[in-house]
Amino acid sequence: MTEDEEVMQEVHGRVKWFDPSKGFGFIVSDQSESDILLHANVLRNFGQGSVADGAGIVVRVQRTQRGVQAVEVVRIDPPEGAVFPLGEEADQLVGADILALALEPARVKWFDKGKGFGFANVFSRPEDVFIHAEVLRVSGFADLAAGEAVVLRIIEGRRGRMAVQVLSWESATREHA
Repeated sequence: MTEDEEVMQEVHGRVKWFDPSKGFGFIVSDQSESDILLHANVLRNFGQGSVADGAGIVVRVQRTQRGVQAVEVVRIDPPEGAVFPLGEEADQLVGADILALALEPARVKWFDKGKGFGFANVFSRPEDVFIHAEVLRVSGFADLAAGEAVVLRIIEGRRGRMAVQVLSWESATREHA
């Protein structure tokens, strides 16, 4: 390994695209002259199996003979201009109100990207929590897997509890450590 390969730097960018079935994607950044490879294992180490196209991302990178690669995800932010699609359920809520909601640990029951929604179970509660695909997207995710551990911010809607923000279990625990 050369000296260049050993030096890591923190880079801010946007997810150009990420395909969980291929196991990789790319990040674009003004701080790098080429696209940055984001491997699925690096994303999984952060606690997510996917990430939305256009999501803001902070990564630590290494320059190798094959190009620039992310070696650690530091933070993922929702895509720019993302508006939480709460409709009439929460027309009085603003971003600060959402961030003031309690974080509730949950496990994904199922999520169908084609249908555009899924459900999770909050630990110690019997009712399901509805997760809409758009809430998932503006939270920085592209998909969820059954059994995946997540942390949710939840409101009481007309039809029951619904997520207004989704965080990976690992990122939520890092933020509160």
